[in-house]
Order: sequence, then structure tokens, then C-alpha cells
Amino acid sequence: MRTILAGAALVGLALCSAVASAARAAGPSPELIAYGRTLVDAGDCAGCHTADPAKPFAGGKRIDTPFGAIYTPNLTPDRNTGIGAWTDADFVRAVRSGIAPDGSTYYPAFPYPYFTRMTKDDTLAIRAYLGTLAPVISRNKPPELRWPFGYRGLMRVWNAVYFKPGLFEPDQSRSVAWNRGGYLVTGLGHCGACHTPKNYFGADKSAQALSGSEVDGWYAPRLDGAPRTGLQSWSETDITEYLQSGRNGKSHAGGPMAEVVVNSTSKMSDADVRAIAVYLKSLPPARRETIVTPPDAADMKAGQAVYAKLCIACHEVDGSGAPRIYPPLPGNALLQSVNPSSTLRIILDGAHTVTTPRAPNTGEMPPYAGQLSNEDIAAVTNYIRNSWGNAAPLVTPAQVAKARKVVD
Repeated sequence: MRTILAGAALVGLALCSAVASAARAAGPSPELIAYGRTLVDAGDCAGCHTADPAKPFAGGKRIDTPFGAIYTPNLTPDRNTGIGAWTDADFVRAVRSGIAPDGSTYYPAFPYPYFTRMTKDDTLAIRAYLGTLAPVISRNKPPELRWPFGYRGLMRVWNAVYFKPGLFEPDQSRSVAWNRGGYLVTGLGHCGACHTPKNYFGADKSAQALSGSEVDGWYAPRLDGAPRTGLQSWSETDITEYLQSGRNGKSHAGGPMAEVVVNSTSKMSDADVRAIAVYLKSLPPARRETIVTPPDAADMKAGQAVYAKLCIACHEVDGSGAPRIYPPLPGNALLQSVNPSSTLRIILDGAHTVTTPRAPNTGEMPPYAGQLSNEDIAAVTNYIRNSWGNAAPLVTPAQVAKARKVVD
């Protein structure tokens, strides 16, 4: 009897092994690949890993950081220059722990401190989709970092101090939508990579999560519930519309955020975008808003003169504009941010309304870098940031000059 049972067990094991081998040979299912693509879109992987639009995911895009520049790696399944020779374990460790197959450490410009919150199944779904891409030969470029940041061994110290590995932990007292939104915002979507201020070593100031930060000459605004500069005045519908179309009745996406909308959030499911909105609307202010001293009457008069000459045609006398075509200025959270970088960039180099399938109509604001002096731009910036109930710190001509160098 024992012999019969043992034989049956061996046959069962053989059948299981055969089934598993067949499954591996068949490769990922179409459903898994499709799901992986939705996760790749949600993570905006193409936005960072595509330098040449003709070679998506082949890497080579330059990412400037306060410590120097790095270049994103090739995510196509080329076996020599991409990830084609990686095992599933290699991929999971790289994405969730920041460790390359050769044991070296990645720099946190690759957002593994956020991706660590992803499940293993979702991570492997992403790999399944990437495995369907056309292999591209594109060798990874070495980083161009200032001394001593080029020594990757320092990253082990950084990880020991600042990297907190671990999955997203659902809050059972919250709704399914809230937990899904939290998973996307704090994990796969890595919103804090831009919207959370950083310390001297480039790590998140976690106590000030999503309270705004400067990124590559722009200011990623607050996503918390601050009343004047955050999302307190936005509804869940406002946030959803903005992420899906790149605009709403309160603001338009510009700069790096416009790219995020085009490459990522506009492609996400309605349920996931709504979940993000639910989560963001639950966040209290992470820090106090700055106390503002209004401009004096002479400064406001000078700014009003510039506004009357160049801005009224689109933005109207009262700043109301034409929502979803020309953004309104009263109550505009980004306009009132403590950091004026985004406003100055828009005034200096102009703006093009992002177009998406949900909002294909275009709008344009001309650049004024060649028409206005630093003093004029400072004056009109202070005027629009402190009119119609707005309140924001004063901008100086020196700040405009600094922003002008970034534009040039």
C-alpha cells in the first residue's frame, strides 16, 4: 500500500512539475501583461526611461539632481544592455530594494524608496509587460555626479539611514478607494519624489510629506489640505478631472506635471484616478502656510500696469480667465505657493496647454522673457499673487534673474 501511495505521489509531483514547466514555457498570460501595462502607466515608467521617442523604455534620459546627473537605464528585454537576462528575483530586488543584479546599489533618483511598497505580484506584472517590448541595444551611461557622490558604496549608508523597506499597509478603518489611492500615491505613483521636500542628503522630509518641493527649476505644489496653497479648495472631482485631462476649473498642468498627465494619469482607469483623489483629499496640512506681507501700493500699481497691458485679454480684469482654456488666477493654489518658480517659468518662457483625449483643445501663452525686465516681471508676479484675495510672499528682481538663467 505504501509503495502504491509513494508511486502516486511521485506521479503527482511529476505532473505538477510538467504543468509548471508548461506554464513557464507559455509565458505570462495576456491578462497579466495587460495588467502590467496599466501599472507601467501608473508608475510613469516611460516618462523617465525614454530619451528617444522612437525607442521607448530604452533609457538614456538625463535626470539632473542636486548632486549631479544620472542617466536612466534600458528597460527593454535586450539581454546584453537591457533586462532580458534578469531573473524575476533580480527584477523584484531592483525595483523594491534598489539593488542591481550585480549587487551594486541604485541612486534614489530611481524611486525604489516608494516602489518598496508595491506587492511582489504587481512588480512581476510590470516585468511581464516589459518583457513584451521590442529589445533595443542601448548601453547604460555612467552617472555624472560630483565628488564624493559618485561612490556607490555611500548608498549603503544612505539606505541604512533613510530607506525604510516594507509593503503599503492598508488602513482597515478606511475605504477600499482610500487604500487604493494610498497605495498609488505613496508607492507606484511615487508622488512624493517631486512633491515632498528633501533634506540635505536628498531624502524625503517625511514629516512634511506632499507639502511641495522645487524640482528642476519648477515648483511641485502642495498636495495636502493647506487652505491657500494646497488642495483644500479642490473637490475630488476637481482632482480627478485635472489628472485625467490636465486641466480643470481651477488650474492647468504645466512643466513636469504636464508630462506626468500625458504619459501616466490620463491613461489610468477612472477608478484609480478617483482613488488618488479620495486619498489626497484626506490629507491634513503637513506644515503651516507662510505668513504673507502684502506688497505696498506702489508695487501693486506697477504690477497692475503690466497686467493691464499684457494679461487682461486672456485672464480678464478680475483674473477669472476662461477656465479650462486660460486658467483663473483668483484662489489659484500654485500661483500662491511659497516658491514662485513655476509662475516665473510660465511668465518667462510661456505655456502651452497640455492636450489629452479628454481635453484636446489647445491654449497658448506667449513668452515674456524678451519683452519684460526683471523688475517688470517681479512687479506683475507680485500683483497676481496678491490680488483678488490671493496672498503670497513677495518676489524680487533677483529671483527673476535666477529663474531667467534656468530658462536660458
